[in-house]
Amino acid sequence: MTISQHVSLNDIRAAAAAIAGQILQTPMLPSPRLSAATGANIFVKYENMQSTGSFKERGALNRLLQLTPEERTRGVVTMSAGNHAQAVAYHASRLGVPATIVMPATTPLVKVENTRSYGATVELHGDTLVEARDRCEALRLERDLVLVHPYDDAAVIAGQGTIALEMFAANPDLDLLVIPIGGGGLCAGNAVAAKALKPSIRVIGVEAALYPSFVNAIRGENRPIGGPTLAEGIAVKTVGQLTLPIVRDLVEDILLVDEPAIERGVSCFATLARSMAEGAGAAGLAALLAEPARFRGLNVGLILCGGNIDARLLAGIMVRTLEREERISSFRITTADRPGLLGAIASRLGELGANILEVSHGRLFLDVPAKGVTIDVTVETRDAAHTRQVLAALAADGLAPKVIERRSA
Repeated sequence: MTISQHVSLNDIRAAAAAIAGQILQTPMLPSPRLSAATGANIFVKYENMQSTGSFKERGALNRLLQLTPEERTRGVVTMSAGNHAQAVAYHASRLGVPATIVMPATTPLVKVENTRSYGATVELHGDTLVEARDRCEALRLERDLVLVHPYDDAAVIAGQGTIALEMFAANPDLDLLVIPIGGGGLCAGNAVAAKALKPSIRVIGVEAALYPSFVNAIRGENRPIGGPTLAEGIAVKTVGQLTLPIVRDLVEDILLVDEPAIERGVSCFATLARSMAEGAGAAGLAALLAEPARFRGLNVGLILCGGNIDARLLAGIMVRTLEREERISSFRITTADRPGLLGAIASRLGELGANILEVSHGRLFLDVPAKGVTIDVTVETRDAAHTRQVLAALAADGLAPKVIERRSA
């Protein structure tokens, strides 16, 4: 028996039978627009449609169903940056099991409040999952609670692997699975199932570049780990003892995606697939967008593993993406002040097909002549080429617009 066989296809099939009817069998659909953007033939498994917004329900429920009556009475404890917390809280409430959840203080508010809404006792502790883990262990010992680990538990791994069973039932012709990887439960479980069902399948994991835990562990590297990431769901510093050998045996490669790429993935899911993805949920798509040549022409299964993103954050990402693509641009015009100037500029921009988003009209800056004026304008255009056409036309009109650098890289 290899190490990988400690979680087997039979375990995953048993998990599927156990959780059937208690979790949603989410759709897997082709995405022509994402396929056009990447060059791959993309099929998306929409795990963001689960009741708590992520795949975590599968593993959490499978583990909870294995509790003895005495363990159910004592209650469970776990640590999580959000999605596992919500999954444990939701299904523990359904099953009548007391649940205590330790979450890092940096966890997005939407995930904290959702977890509380399911009836769990929530404790915010530390800035990282490592600090939350230490508090979780202390509570486990103090109160004799049962740990439901987010990823390093055979029942949890088997529960997550049920996704691949459904993916191959929907499309047996997949060439490749691209799976976000943090602690490794999702990637390990689905790699076991996928390789057992179709040995020729290729599996690639995707980590946030700021948290290259599996890259370090598998390649023997010592890349720095830490920092604020949009993909907090996979921001894990310590890989699982159970998941590491499975990933090492069955996963072809681990790709790293940086923060702009993750933002682009979130934006593309929203605009091209009309679906909400949190940072971790978009990591797989981010990898395809960053390295399209690697995946061109392949039938790729993507797991949109979570959609719990704060609305304000999503709005900010959408604007930042437009800025990077130069579909939103800001520029400054410095000229002589005269009646009707602002209206003339607005009319000219309208003629050029640019939509004005914001205008700032200033006369009191010391670097502007006493009879002069600065006008800062932010416009929305069709694309980068259209932006350049607008700026060139204004320059030809003698207005000499100067581009104001974007606020973010």
